[in-house]
Amino acid sequence: MGHLLNILDLSVEEIDQLIATADAIMENPEDYQNACQNKILATLFFEPSTRTRLSFESAMLGLGGRVLGFSDSSSSSARKGESVADTIAVVSAYADIIAMRHPKEGAPLIAANHTRVPIINGGDGGHWHPTQTLTDLLTIRHEKGRLEGLTIGLCGDLKFGRTVHSLIEAMSRYNGVRFVLISPQELALPALEKARYIDGKGIPCRECRSLEEAIGELDILYMTRIQRERFASEEEYQRLKDSYILTPEKMELARGDMIVMHPLPRVNEIAPLVDEDPRACYFRQAYYGRFIRMALILKLLQESGKGKAQPDKGRPHFPENALPGGVCKNPHCITTTEQGLPQRFTPAGEGEGEYRCLYCEAEYTP
Repeated sequence: MGHLLNILDLSVEEIDQLIATADAIMENPEDYQNACQNKILATLFFEPSTRTRLSFESAMLGLGGRVLGFSDSSSSSARKGESVADTIAVVSAYADIIAMRHPKEGAPLIAANHTRVPIINGGDGGHWHPTQTLTDLLTIRHEKGRLEGLTIGLCGDLKFGRTVHSLIEAMSRYNGVRFVLISPQELALPALEKARYIDGKGIPCRECRSLEEAIGELDILYMTRIQRERFASEEEYQRLKDSYILTPEKMELARGDMIVMHPLPRVNEIAPLVDEDPRACYFRQAYYGRFIRMALILKLLQESGKGKAQPDKGRPHFPENALPGGVCKNPHCITTTEQGLPQRFTPAGEGEGEYRCLYCEAEYTP
């Protein structure tokens, strides 16, 4: 049984197949309107969402299936202290597939180890967001006609931005890609992420602090909001929240065929007047998201035995803990809240004595 926790769970060939299926659904939606008849999608959103949750629900309804779930942890037994493991064990008895979002990093991995049905990660903290990345890839293919040979500028919150992390991981597998990282020093891409998916693969990349300096060389500008909910300090958020604002004046410095993407929601990082520019494709991006999620739901249900629950199958195998006694220091890790969850570390691979939390992938040095 397959799950989608991380975009790297899918090969390039599988992504191509999903894009082809999404294209087919867009062209002939009536051919798929009963593809998931009598199947149930559970949407378990422990953190608020508009686009991701509604696009999953719309996708399942468009396939002829049904939906149940909750949109906030306050309306679930999580409010009473129920663990992710217990919630998933129960809900997977009621549904054929689960899409979930959780504020703690690594929560989907716990879910995948306690489920009877496929799990789709709809975002876990600042960690991964694979279905947004699939949406981004479908958007890029439609808007630019290719996924190779592109210069991609990532602007804003590159530290906590799970959409940025997943997009870098996905695009690093395509030839001729180049990255430009535009952020304040405090919100720079984590060193581990850059080392693994950019420097480690020899991908050209430069970092800068100025959007105006970089915008003229980009094929794609991927804007992100400064995420208030990820900051420990309101003072720090207030200091950084207006770091980058895309305006029509700045768009004049860009190429005529550059596209502007944004995972949404936006706050003030893109001026509303930019919406009138044909290069602004973030609302088309949201449109594409429904169809790639339809394709993904079909794929995972087919792989799970045509939607039949399969107890104890497809669960991740956890490696032996490489650092007994270690405790993850990431305050956003699922280990900080999940009852009875053992700490687990794997060697980081960058040097002797360096480890990585199995759940949230945070670096740890004893």
